[in-house]
Amino acid sequence: MTGRRLSSLLASVTAAAAGASLLTGCGVLPGATGGSREPVTVMTWAPDQTRATNMPGMPAMAQTYARWVNSQGGIDGHELRVLTCNEQNTPAGAAACARRAVRENAVAVVGSYSQNGRAFMAPLEAAGIPYIGGYGLTEDEFTSHLSYPVNGGLAALVAGHGMQLAESCDQVSLVRPDTLAGDRLPRLLDAGLKKASKRGAVDIPAVEDATEYTAQATRARDKAGTEDGCVAAVLGERTQTFFDSFRRLPRGAGGAQETSDDDRGSVRISSVLGSVGQPVIDRTGGARSPFEGAYVTGWYPEAEDRSWEPMRKVIKEHAFADNRVDPTDTGVQTTWIAYTVLKEVVESLDRDTITASRITEALDRGAQVDTGGLTPKLRWMYEDLLGAPDFPRIVNHEVTFQVVRKGRLVAQKPGFVDVGPTVTNRG
Repeated sequence: MTGRRLSSLLASVTAAAAGASLLTGCGVLPGATGGSREPVTVMTWAPDQTRATNMPGMPAMAQTYARWVNSQGGIDGHELRVLTCNEQNTPAGAAACARRAVRENAVAVVGSYSQNGRAFMAPLEAAGIPYIGGYGLTEDEFTSHLSYPVNGGLAALVAGHGMQLAESCDQVSLVRPDTLAGDRLPRLLDAGLKKASKRGAVDIPAVEDATEYTAQATRARDKAGTEDGCVAAVLGERTQTFFDSFRRLPRGAGGAQETSDDDRGSVRISSVLGSVGQPVIDRTGGARSPFEGAYVTGWYPEAEDRSWEPMRKVIKEHAFADNRVDPTDTGVQTTWIAYTVLKEVVESLDRDTITASRITEALDRGAQVDTGGLTPKLRWMYEDLLGAPDFPRIVNHEVTFQVVRKGRLVAQKPGFVDVGPTVTNRG
């Protein structure tokens, strides 16, 4: 082949490739998906390998979501880049994660878990970075103008739990963390109980990271009584430890035998999702678990609900057997919903460059998110805010009542229960 003919052939191939690039939108046409749109960088943090509650599934779910959405061409043509950070269950760890998010130009923190709201919220507010779909533990998540919660937090769970227990329990003992956040829980539980004119719960503070709770378990059982009494524990990851101590209580003051099934049946146990969930039930024996028959209040539909099918499909295809990504885990579920919010907001912007301020502006101006039945439709305009004194940023104040039957968390009653009035008018 002559040089002239070879040059002509190469020119033809180059022209064809250029034409293909134009047709497939590889960064040439304005507004086309692909390389013309800048990546979107976000962060997800959670504690891992600490003595208190750990949530490794949340960053793992965020990475799984990124693999899935990037395999589909990204979010509206933007590659999703997820930074993860171990919050370490300490104020210093939370602040360090927030500062890293600022340093690495994250446009949002999404689907994260922390009990240290003051430590992480201040750096985010200073940089104008929105906090989308946090787990809902701290006051700051429901007061900061840059926080966009997807659930009603622990406040909604505990107030709703009081409503759930009021239907079956004459007296309730509440075992909760001896922390500032834990100090709020008795009033919220009592607000739910008093909806049905029931007495307030007996408040039993406990060290959050203890290795056994015999003294608290004894007091909780004694105060609940033996007829139609309930013991509720909200201790995060240590809830399992508490109920193990509860199960091992002697039958009487002088007895040395473990509590029998019949004895336990006279005092009902209960908790909220995040302290008790399907993974904990599975680990402790399934249908033989000490949680069999327990009442549990959650934010979302039970794990077997069809609304979770899209998430389950993504986990199956993109988690690559990462056992941290459990579709029945509440942290994983919250992260999925938080990234659903991020995706819909970025798509609504339809911009080549996504910034923190643009995301915040879209949320404040009424971007509405449909989560496929996992929550009510979410929107964070002023008229959507619950306006509860301590939790003004709540927009989703619905919960679900569940119960453990044959080792599975199932709906005690269908649908959602609105706890907004209970949270707002708590005593």
